[in-house]
Amino acid sequence: MTTATVAPPTGAAPLDLARGFLTGGVIGASLAAFVVGCTLGRVALIVAGPALLAAYALLFRLAGAPRRAREGALAPLTALAVIDGREMPTVEETDVPVRFDLTVAPDLAPAFRIRITQNVHVSELTDHRPGTVLVVRYPPDRPWLLRIVRRPTPEWEDRAAGAVLEPASGPVVVADSQDGCAWSLTTLLGVLLGAAAVVLLMRTELFGKDTEAPTARPVTSSSTSTSTFSVTATVTSSTTGTVAFGPGRSVLDRGVLREAVESLAGGGDGRQALTVVVREQLLTVVFAPDGVSAPAFDPRSLPFDRLPALVDEAGTTLGVDAPRTWQLSAERLAGALTIRIGVTGAGGSASLEADGQGAVVRRSPAR
Repeated sequence: MTTATVAPPTGAAPLDLARGFLTGGVIGASLAAFVVGCTLGRVALIVAGPALLAAYALLFRLAGAPRRAREGALAPLTALAVIDGREMPTVEETDVPVRFDLTVAPDLAPAFRIRITQNVHVSELTDHRPGTVLVVRYPPDRPWLLRIVRRPTPEWEDRAAGAVLEPASGPVVVADSQDGCAWSLTTLLGVLLGAAAVVLLMRTELFGKDTEAPTARPVTSSSTSTSTFSVTATVTSSTTGTVAFGPGRSVLDRGVLREAVESLAGGGDGRQALTVVVREQLLTVVFAPDGVSAPAFDPRSLPFDRLPALVDEAGTTLGVDAPRTWQLSAERLAGALTIRIGVTGAGGSASLEADGQGAVVRRSPAR
């Protein structure tokens, strides 16, 4: 069996990096415009943020239409492949992400080796052992997008059953690291710079609002020490409140977060929040400005008793080795109240989403 050397993806090209930077800038500017508009009560900014993001998404799709047309004109190739090896985590899930080392043997081209990661149902793991011949499909110009065909046609199923393939030698195309980290870092830089640009443009109104608005709450700073926890609470404006917790205390300690939220929400006056952000020793609440219609919620309605368990689940079940930081955010911009928990560690980043009752609705494991 002749072996071909397939050129692996070489990482993000300069054009891809520029596109990632521009995308990040638009996302950062849109989100910052929406938040700043809610803070200042500027309807134009509130509308401009999502409108800018929607317009960019439309232009991005239109610009990529010729490329998608060229790629769609090439019919995918179907071939046989033998499993040289596999690795899978010890997780108790229905679909297990398995890393396969495959030798692919096309009918009219030399064989090549490739490494992919694909989810496999636990009931099908026995059918994906090393030495098993499978049917695969991939674009002829992008073999690193290869996928295992779960239900091949009877013809290919018969060919796979009677085929004998030997593992090939040569380099392995690693399909799981097309872009590397350069694209992600460039996009993150764009997000930060886009958000900073909006804040700088609106800095006069944003940071001068407390002294000009007659109804704004004055800046206050107080230290409170109780039998439960110690905090330094600072209210920066009538629409933003923060609580910083003292050393040795965590926002996840029993009753701490509930009491802190109630202290910022003002008791029974029913202040509605746009966003609640929680870290290990910091709570931030962005309240809805008076007279502005926005998708807000009562921060006191959060499922406080479920939050510590959700944070623990995000840090232990999503494949993030040695998690270092976590952040919990609650908002209802999409309609229903959504709680998102992101964790970052040596194994990458992962996130978990829950509804207003604390029930998990989506998991995004580390990759």
